Amino acid sequence: MQRADGRALGDHRAVEVMVGFQRNAEGSVLYRAGKTVVLCTASIDATVPAWMAGKGRGWISAEYQMHPRSAPERREQRDGRGKAPSGRTQEIQRLIGRALRSAIDLKALGERSIMIDCDVLEADGGTRTASVTGGFLALALALDKLARTSQLGPVLRDQVAAISVGLLEADAVAVDLVYTEDSAAQVDLNLVATDREHIVEVQGTAEGEAIPRAVLDRMIDAGLGAIGSLVKLQKDTLTAAGVDLTRLGLGAAR
Repeated sequence: MQRADGRALGDHRAVEVMVGFQRNAEGSVLYRAGKTVVLCTASIDATVPAWMAGKGRGWISAEYQMHPRSAPERREQRDGRGKAPSGRTQEIQRLIGRALRSAIDLKALGERSIMIDCDVLEADGGTRTASVTGGFLALALALDKLARTSQLGPVLRDQVAAISVGLLEADAVAVDLVYTEDSAAQVDLNLVATDREHIVEVQGTAEGEAIPRAVLDRMIDAGLGAIGSLVKLQKDTLTAAGVDLTRLGLGAAR
């Protein structure tokens, strides 16, 4: 099957990362996957939510927002301005938070919070998966800043990244769907996993006819292959930015 942009079925879109794009945040990246662009920042707070106080553990949460011109036509109103965040927005925020907490030893983080803000500037499919992958980069940059001031020891348990996977025509399994592929897919699946291929979350729905277990297995295998490429890109990006991943805990015995 020939994809519109010429990619092989198992290839994710070309990724570009600009580290330190937002100068005020402790960690930030501008993450571009094809025509999807997300600004991810990590902000450190020396406190935790009231319900966690005194437990000796930290917390990571996320906010997600679509810029009004992230799509060809302006969105009517930003979430949170005169209305509560949509169900979709809340669901994505929780996904990002769960994904990034899975990569962190919250006890080693100590009683501090890190907020991950993901602002979608341009959308062409895969915004939530780009937010997870870029959000990890912003988080690691923020953790490195703490580690450089001796306020933090090893805290990372894993790298984490995410990818979309779709079942297209003729039972073709493709990763990292653009909008036109996503909107026509027989099955749309989002996969979050670690660098060890441990699965954090699978979100998937068949649009119409149910699929056999063997097809789902093919989709997960394809997604894990793409995530392997993304975690290598994360590692290369962080190393180039001067982040000592070993000091943060990656590569330690598990």
